[in-house]
Amino acid sequence: MDEQPVETTLYSLDDKAPEPGEPGSGEPHLSLLRVGALVIGDRRALCLIKSISAGGMLIRAYSRIDPGTRITIELRQGEPVSATVRWAKDDCIGASFDSAIDVLGLISNSLDGPRPRMPRIEIQCTAWVRDGASVHRTRTADVSQGGIKVLSPKELPVGQEVIVTVTGLAPTPARIRWKDGHSYGLTFHRSLALSTLVAWLQEQQGPLESRAVG
Repeated sequence: MDEQPVETTLYSLDDKAPEPGEPGSGEPHLSLLRVGALVIGDRRALCLIKSISAGGMLIRAYSRIDPGTRITIELRQGEPVSATVRWAKDDCIGASFDSAIDVLGLISNSLDGPRPRMPRIEIQCTAWVRDGASVHRTRTADVSQGGIKVLSPKELPVGQEVIVTVTGLAPTPARIRWKDGHSYGLTFHRSLALSTLVAWLQEQQGPLESRAVG
């Protein structure tokens, strides 16, 4: 049996933004694409970065974004890059950066530096944390594919294996990694599928395009 092709994020030193039909714009069979945090106005969402050049990027968005929209993309944790959407086709958009980025530095950071943190999306809803027979009602602060931050008025046991339940998502095994005041960081044993997380966020927040303008 033939193996499925693997699609990964494509990096380029070209100072031009990707155009429709260029490598990375086709439908993948198996995706290992880089995950980014997309910001439009005051709203954040997740996206898949299909290709990055010094001058722009090609991304798969999970909601409609019209050409001309101003966006910000977080390629590294805490390092946003401003861009303008130049074209949109199906679920992909091409955007040009306001100024050229250091692609080699971005690649070097990904390969040689510490593993980048997954983008976090701020979201407030109720989450139940089950520790054995005890169930704690908490409030979410943010979530990523790899974990969730919750606020709890009651003490939670750091280092403990727990089950996190949020309405709309399957109960997820996790470990409480840290505490800061009433905030707790939990790491999922298995990362959430991006499509699952995005669908859930859209249910919680509503379609991105109805809440933000470029």
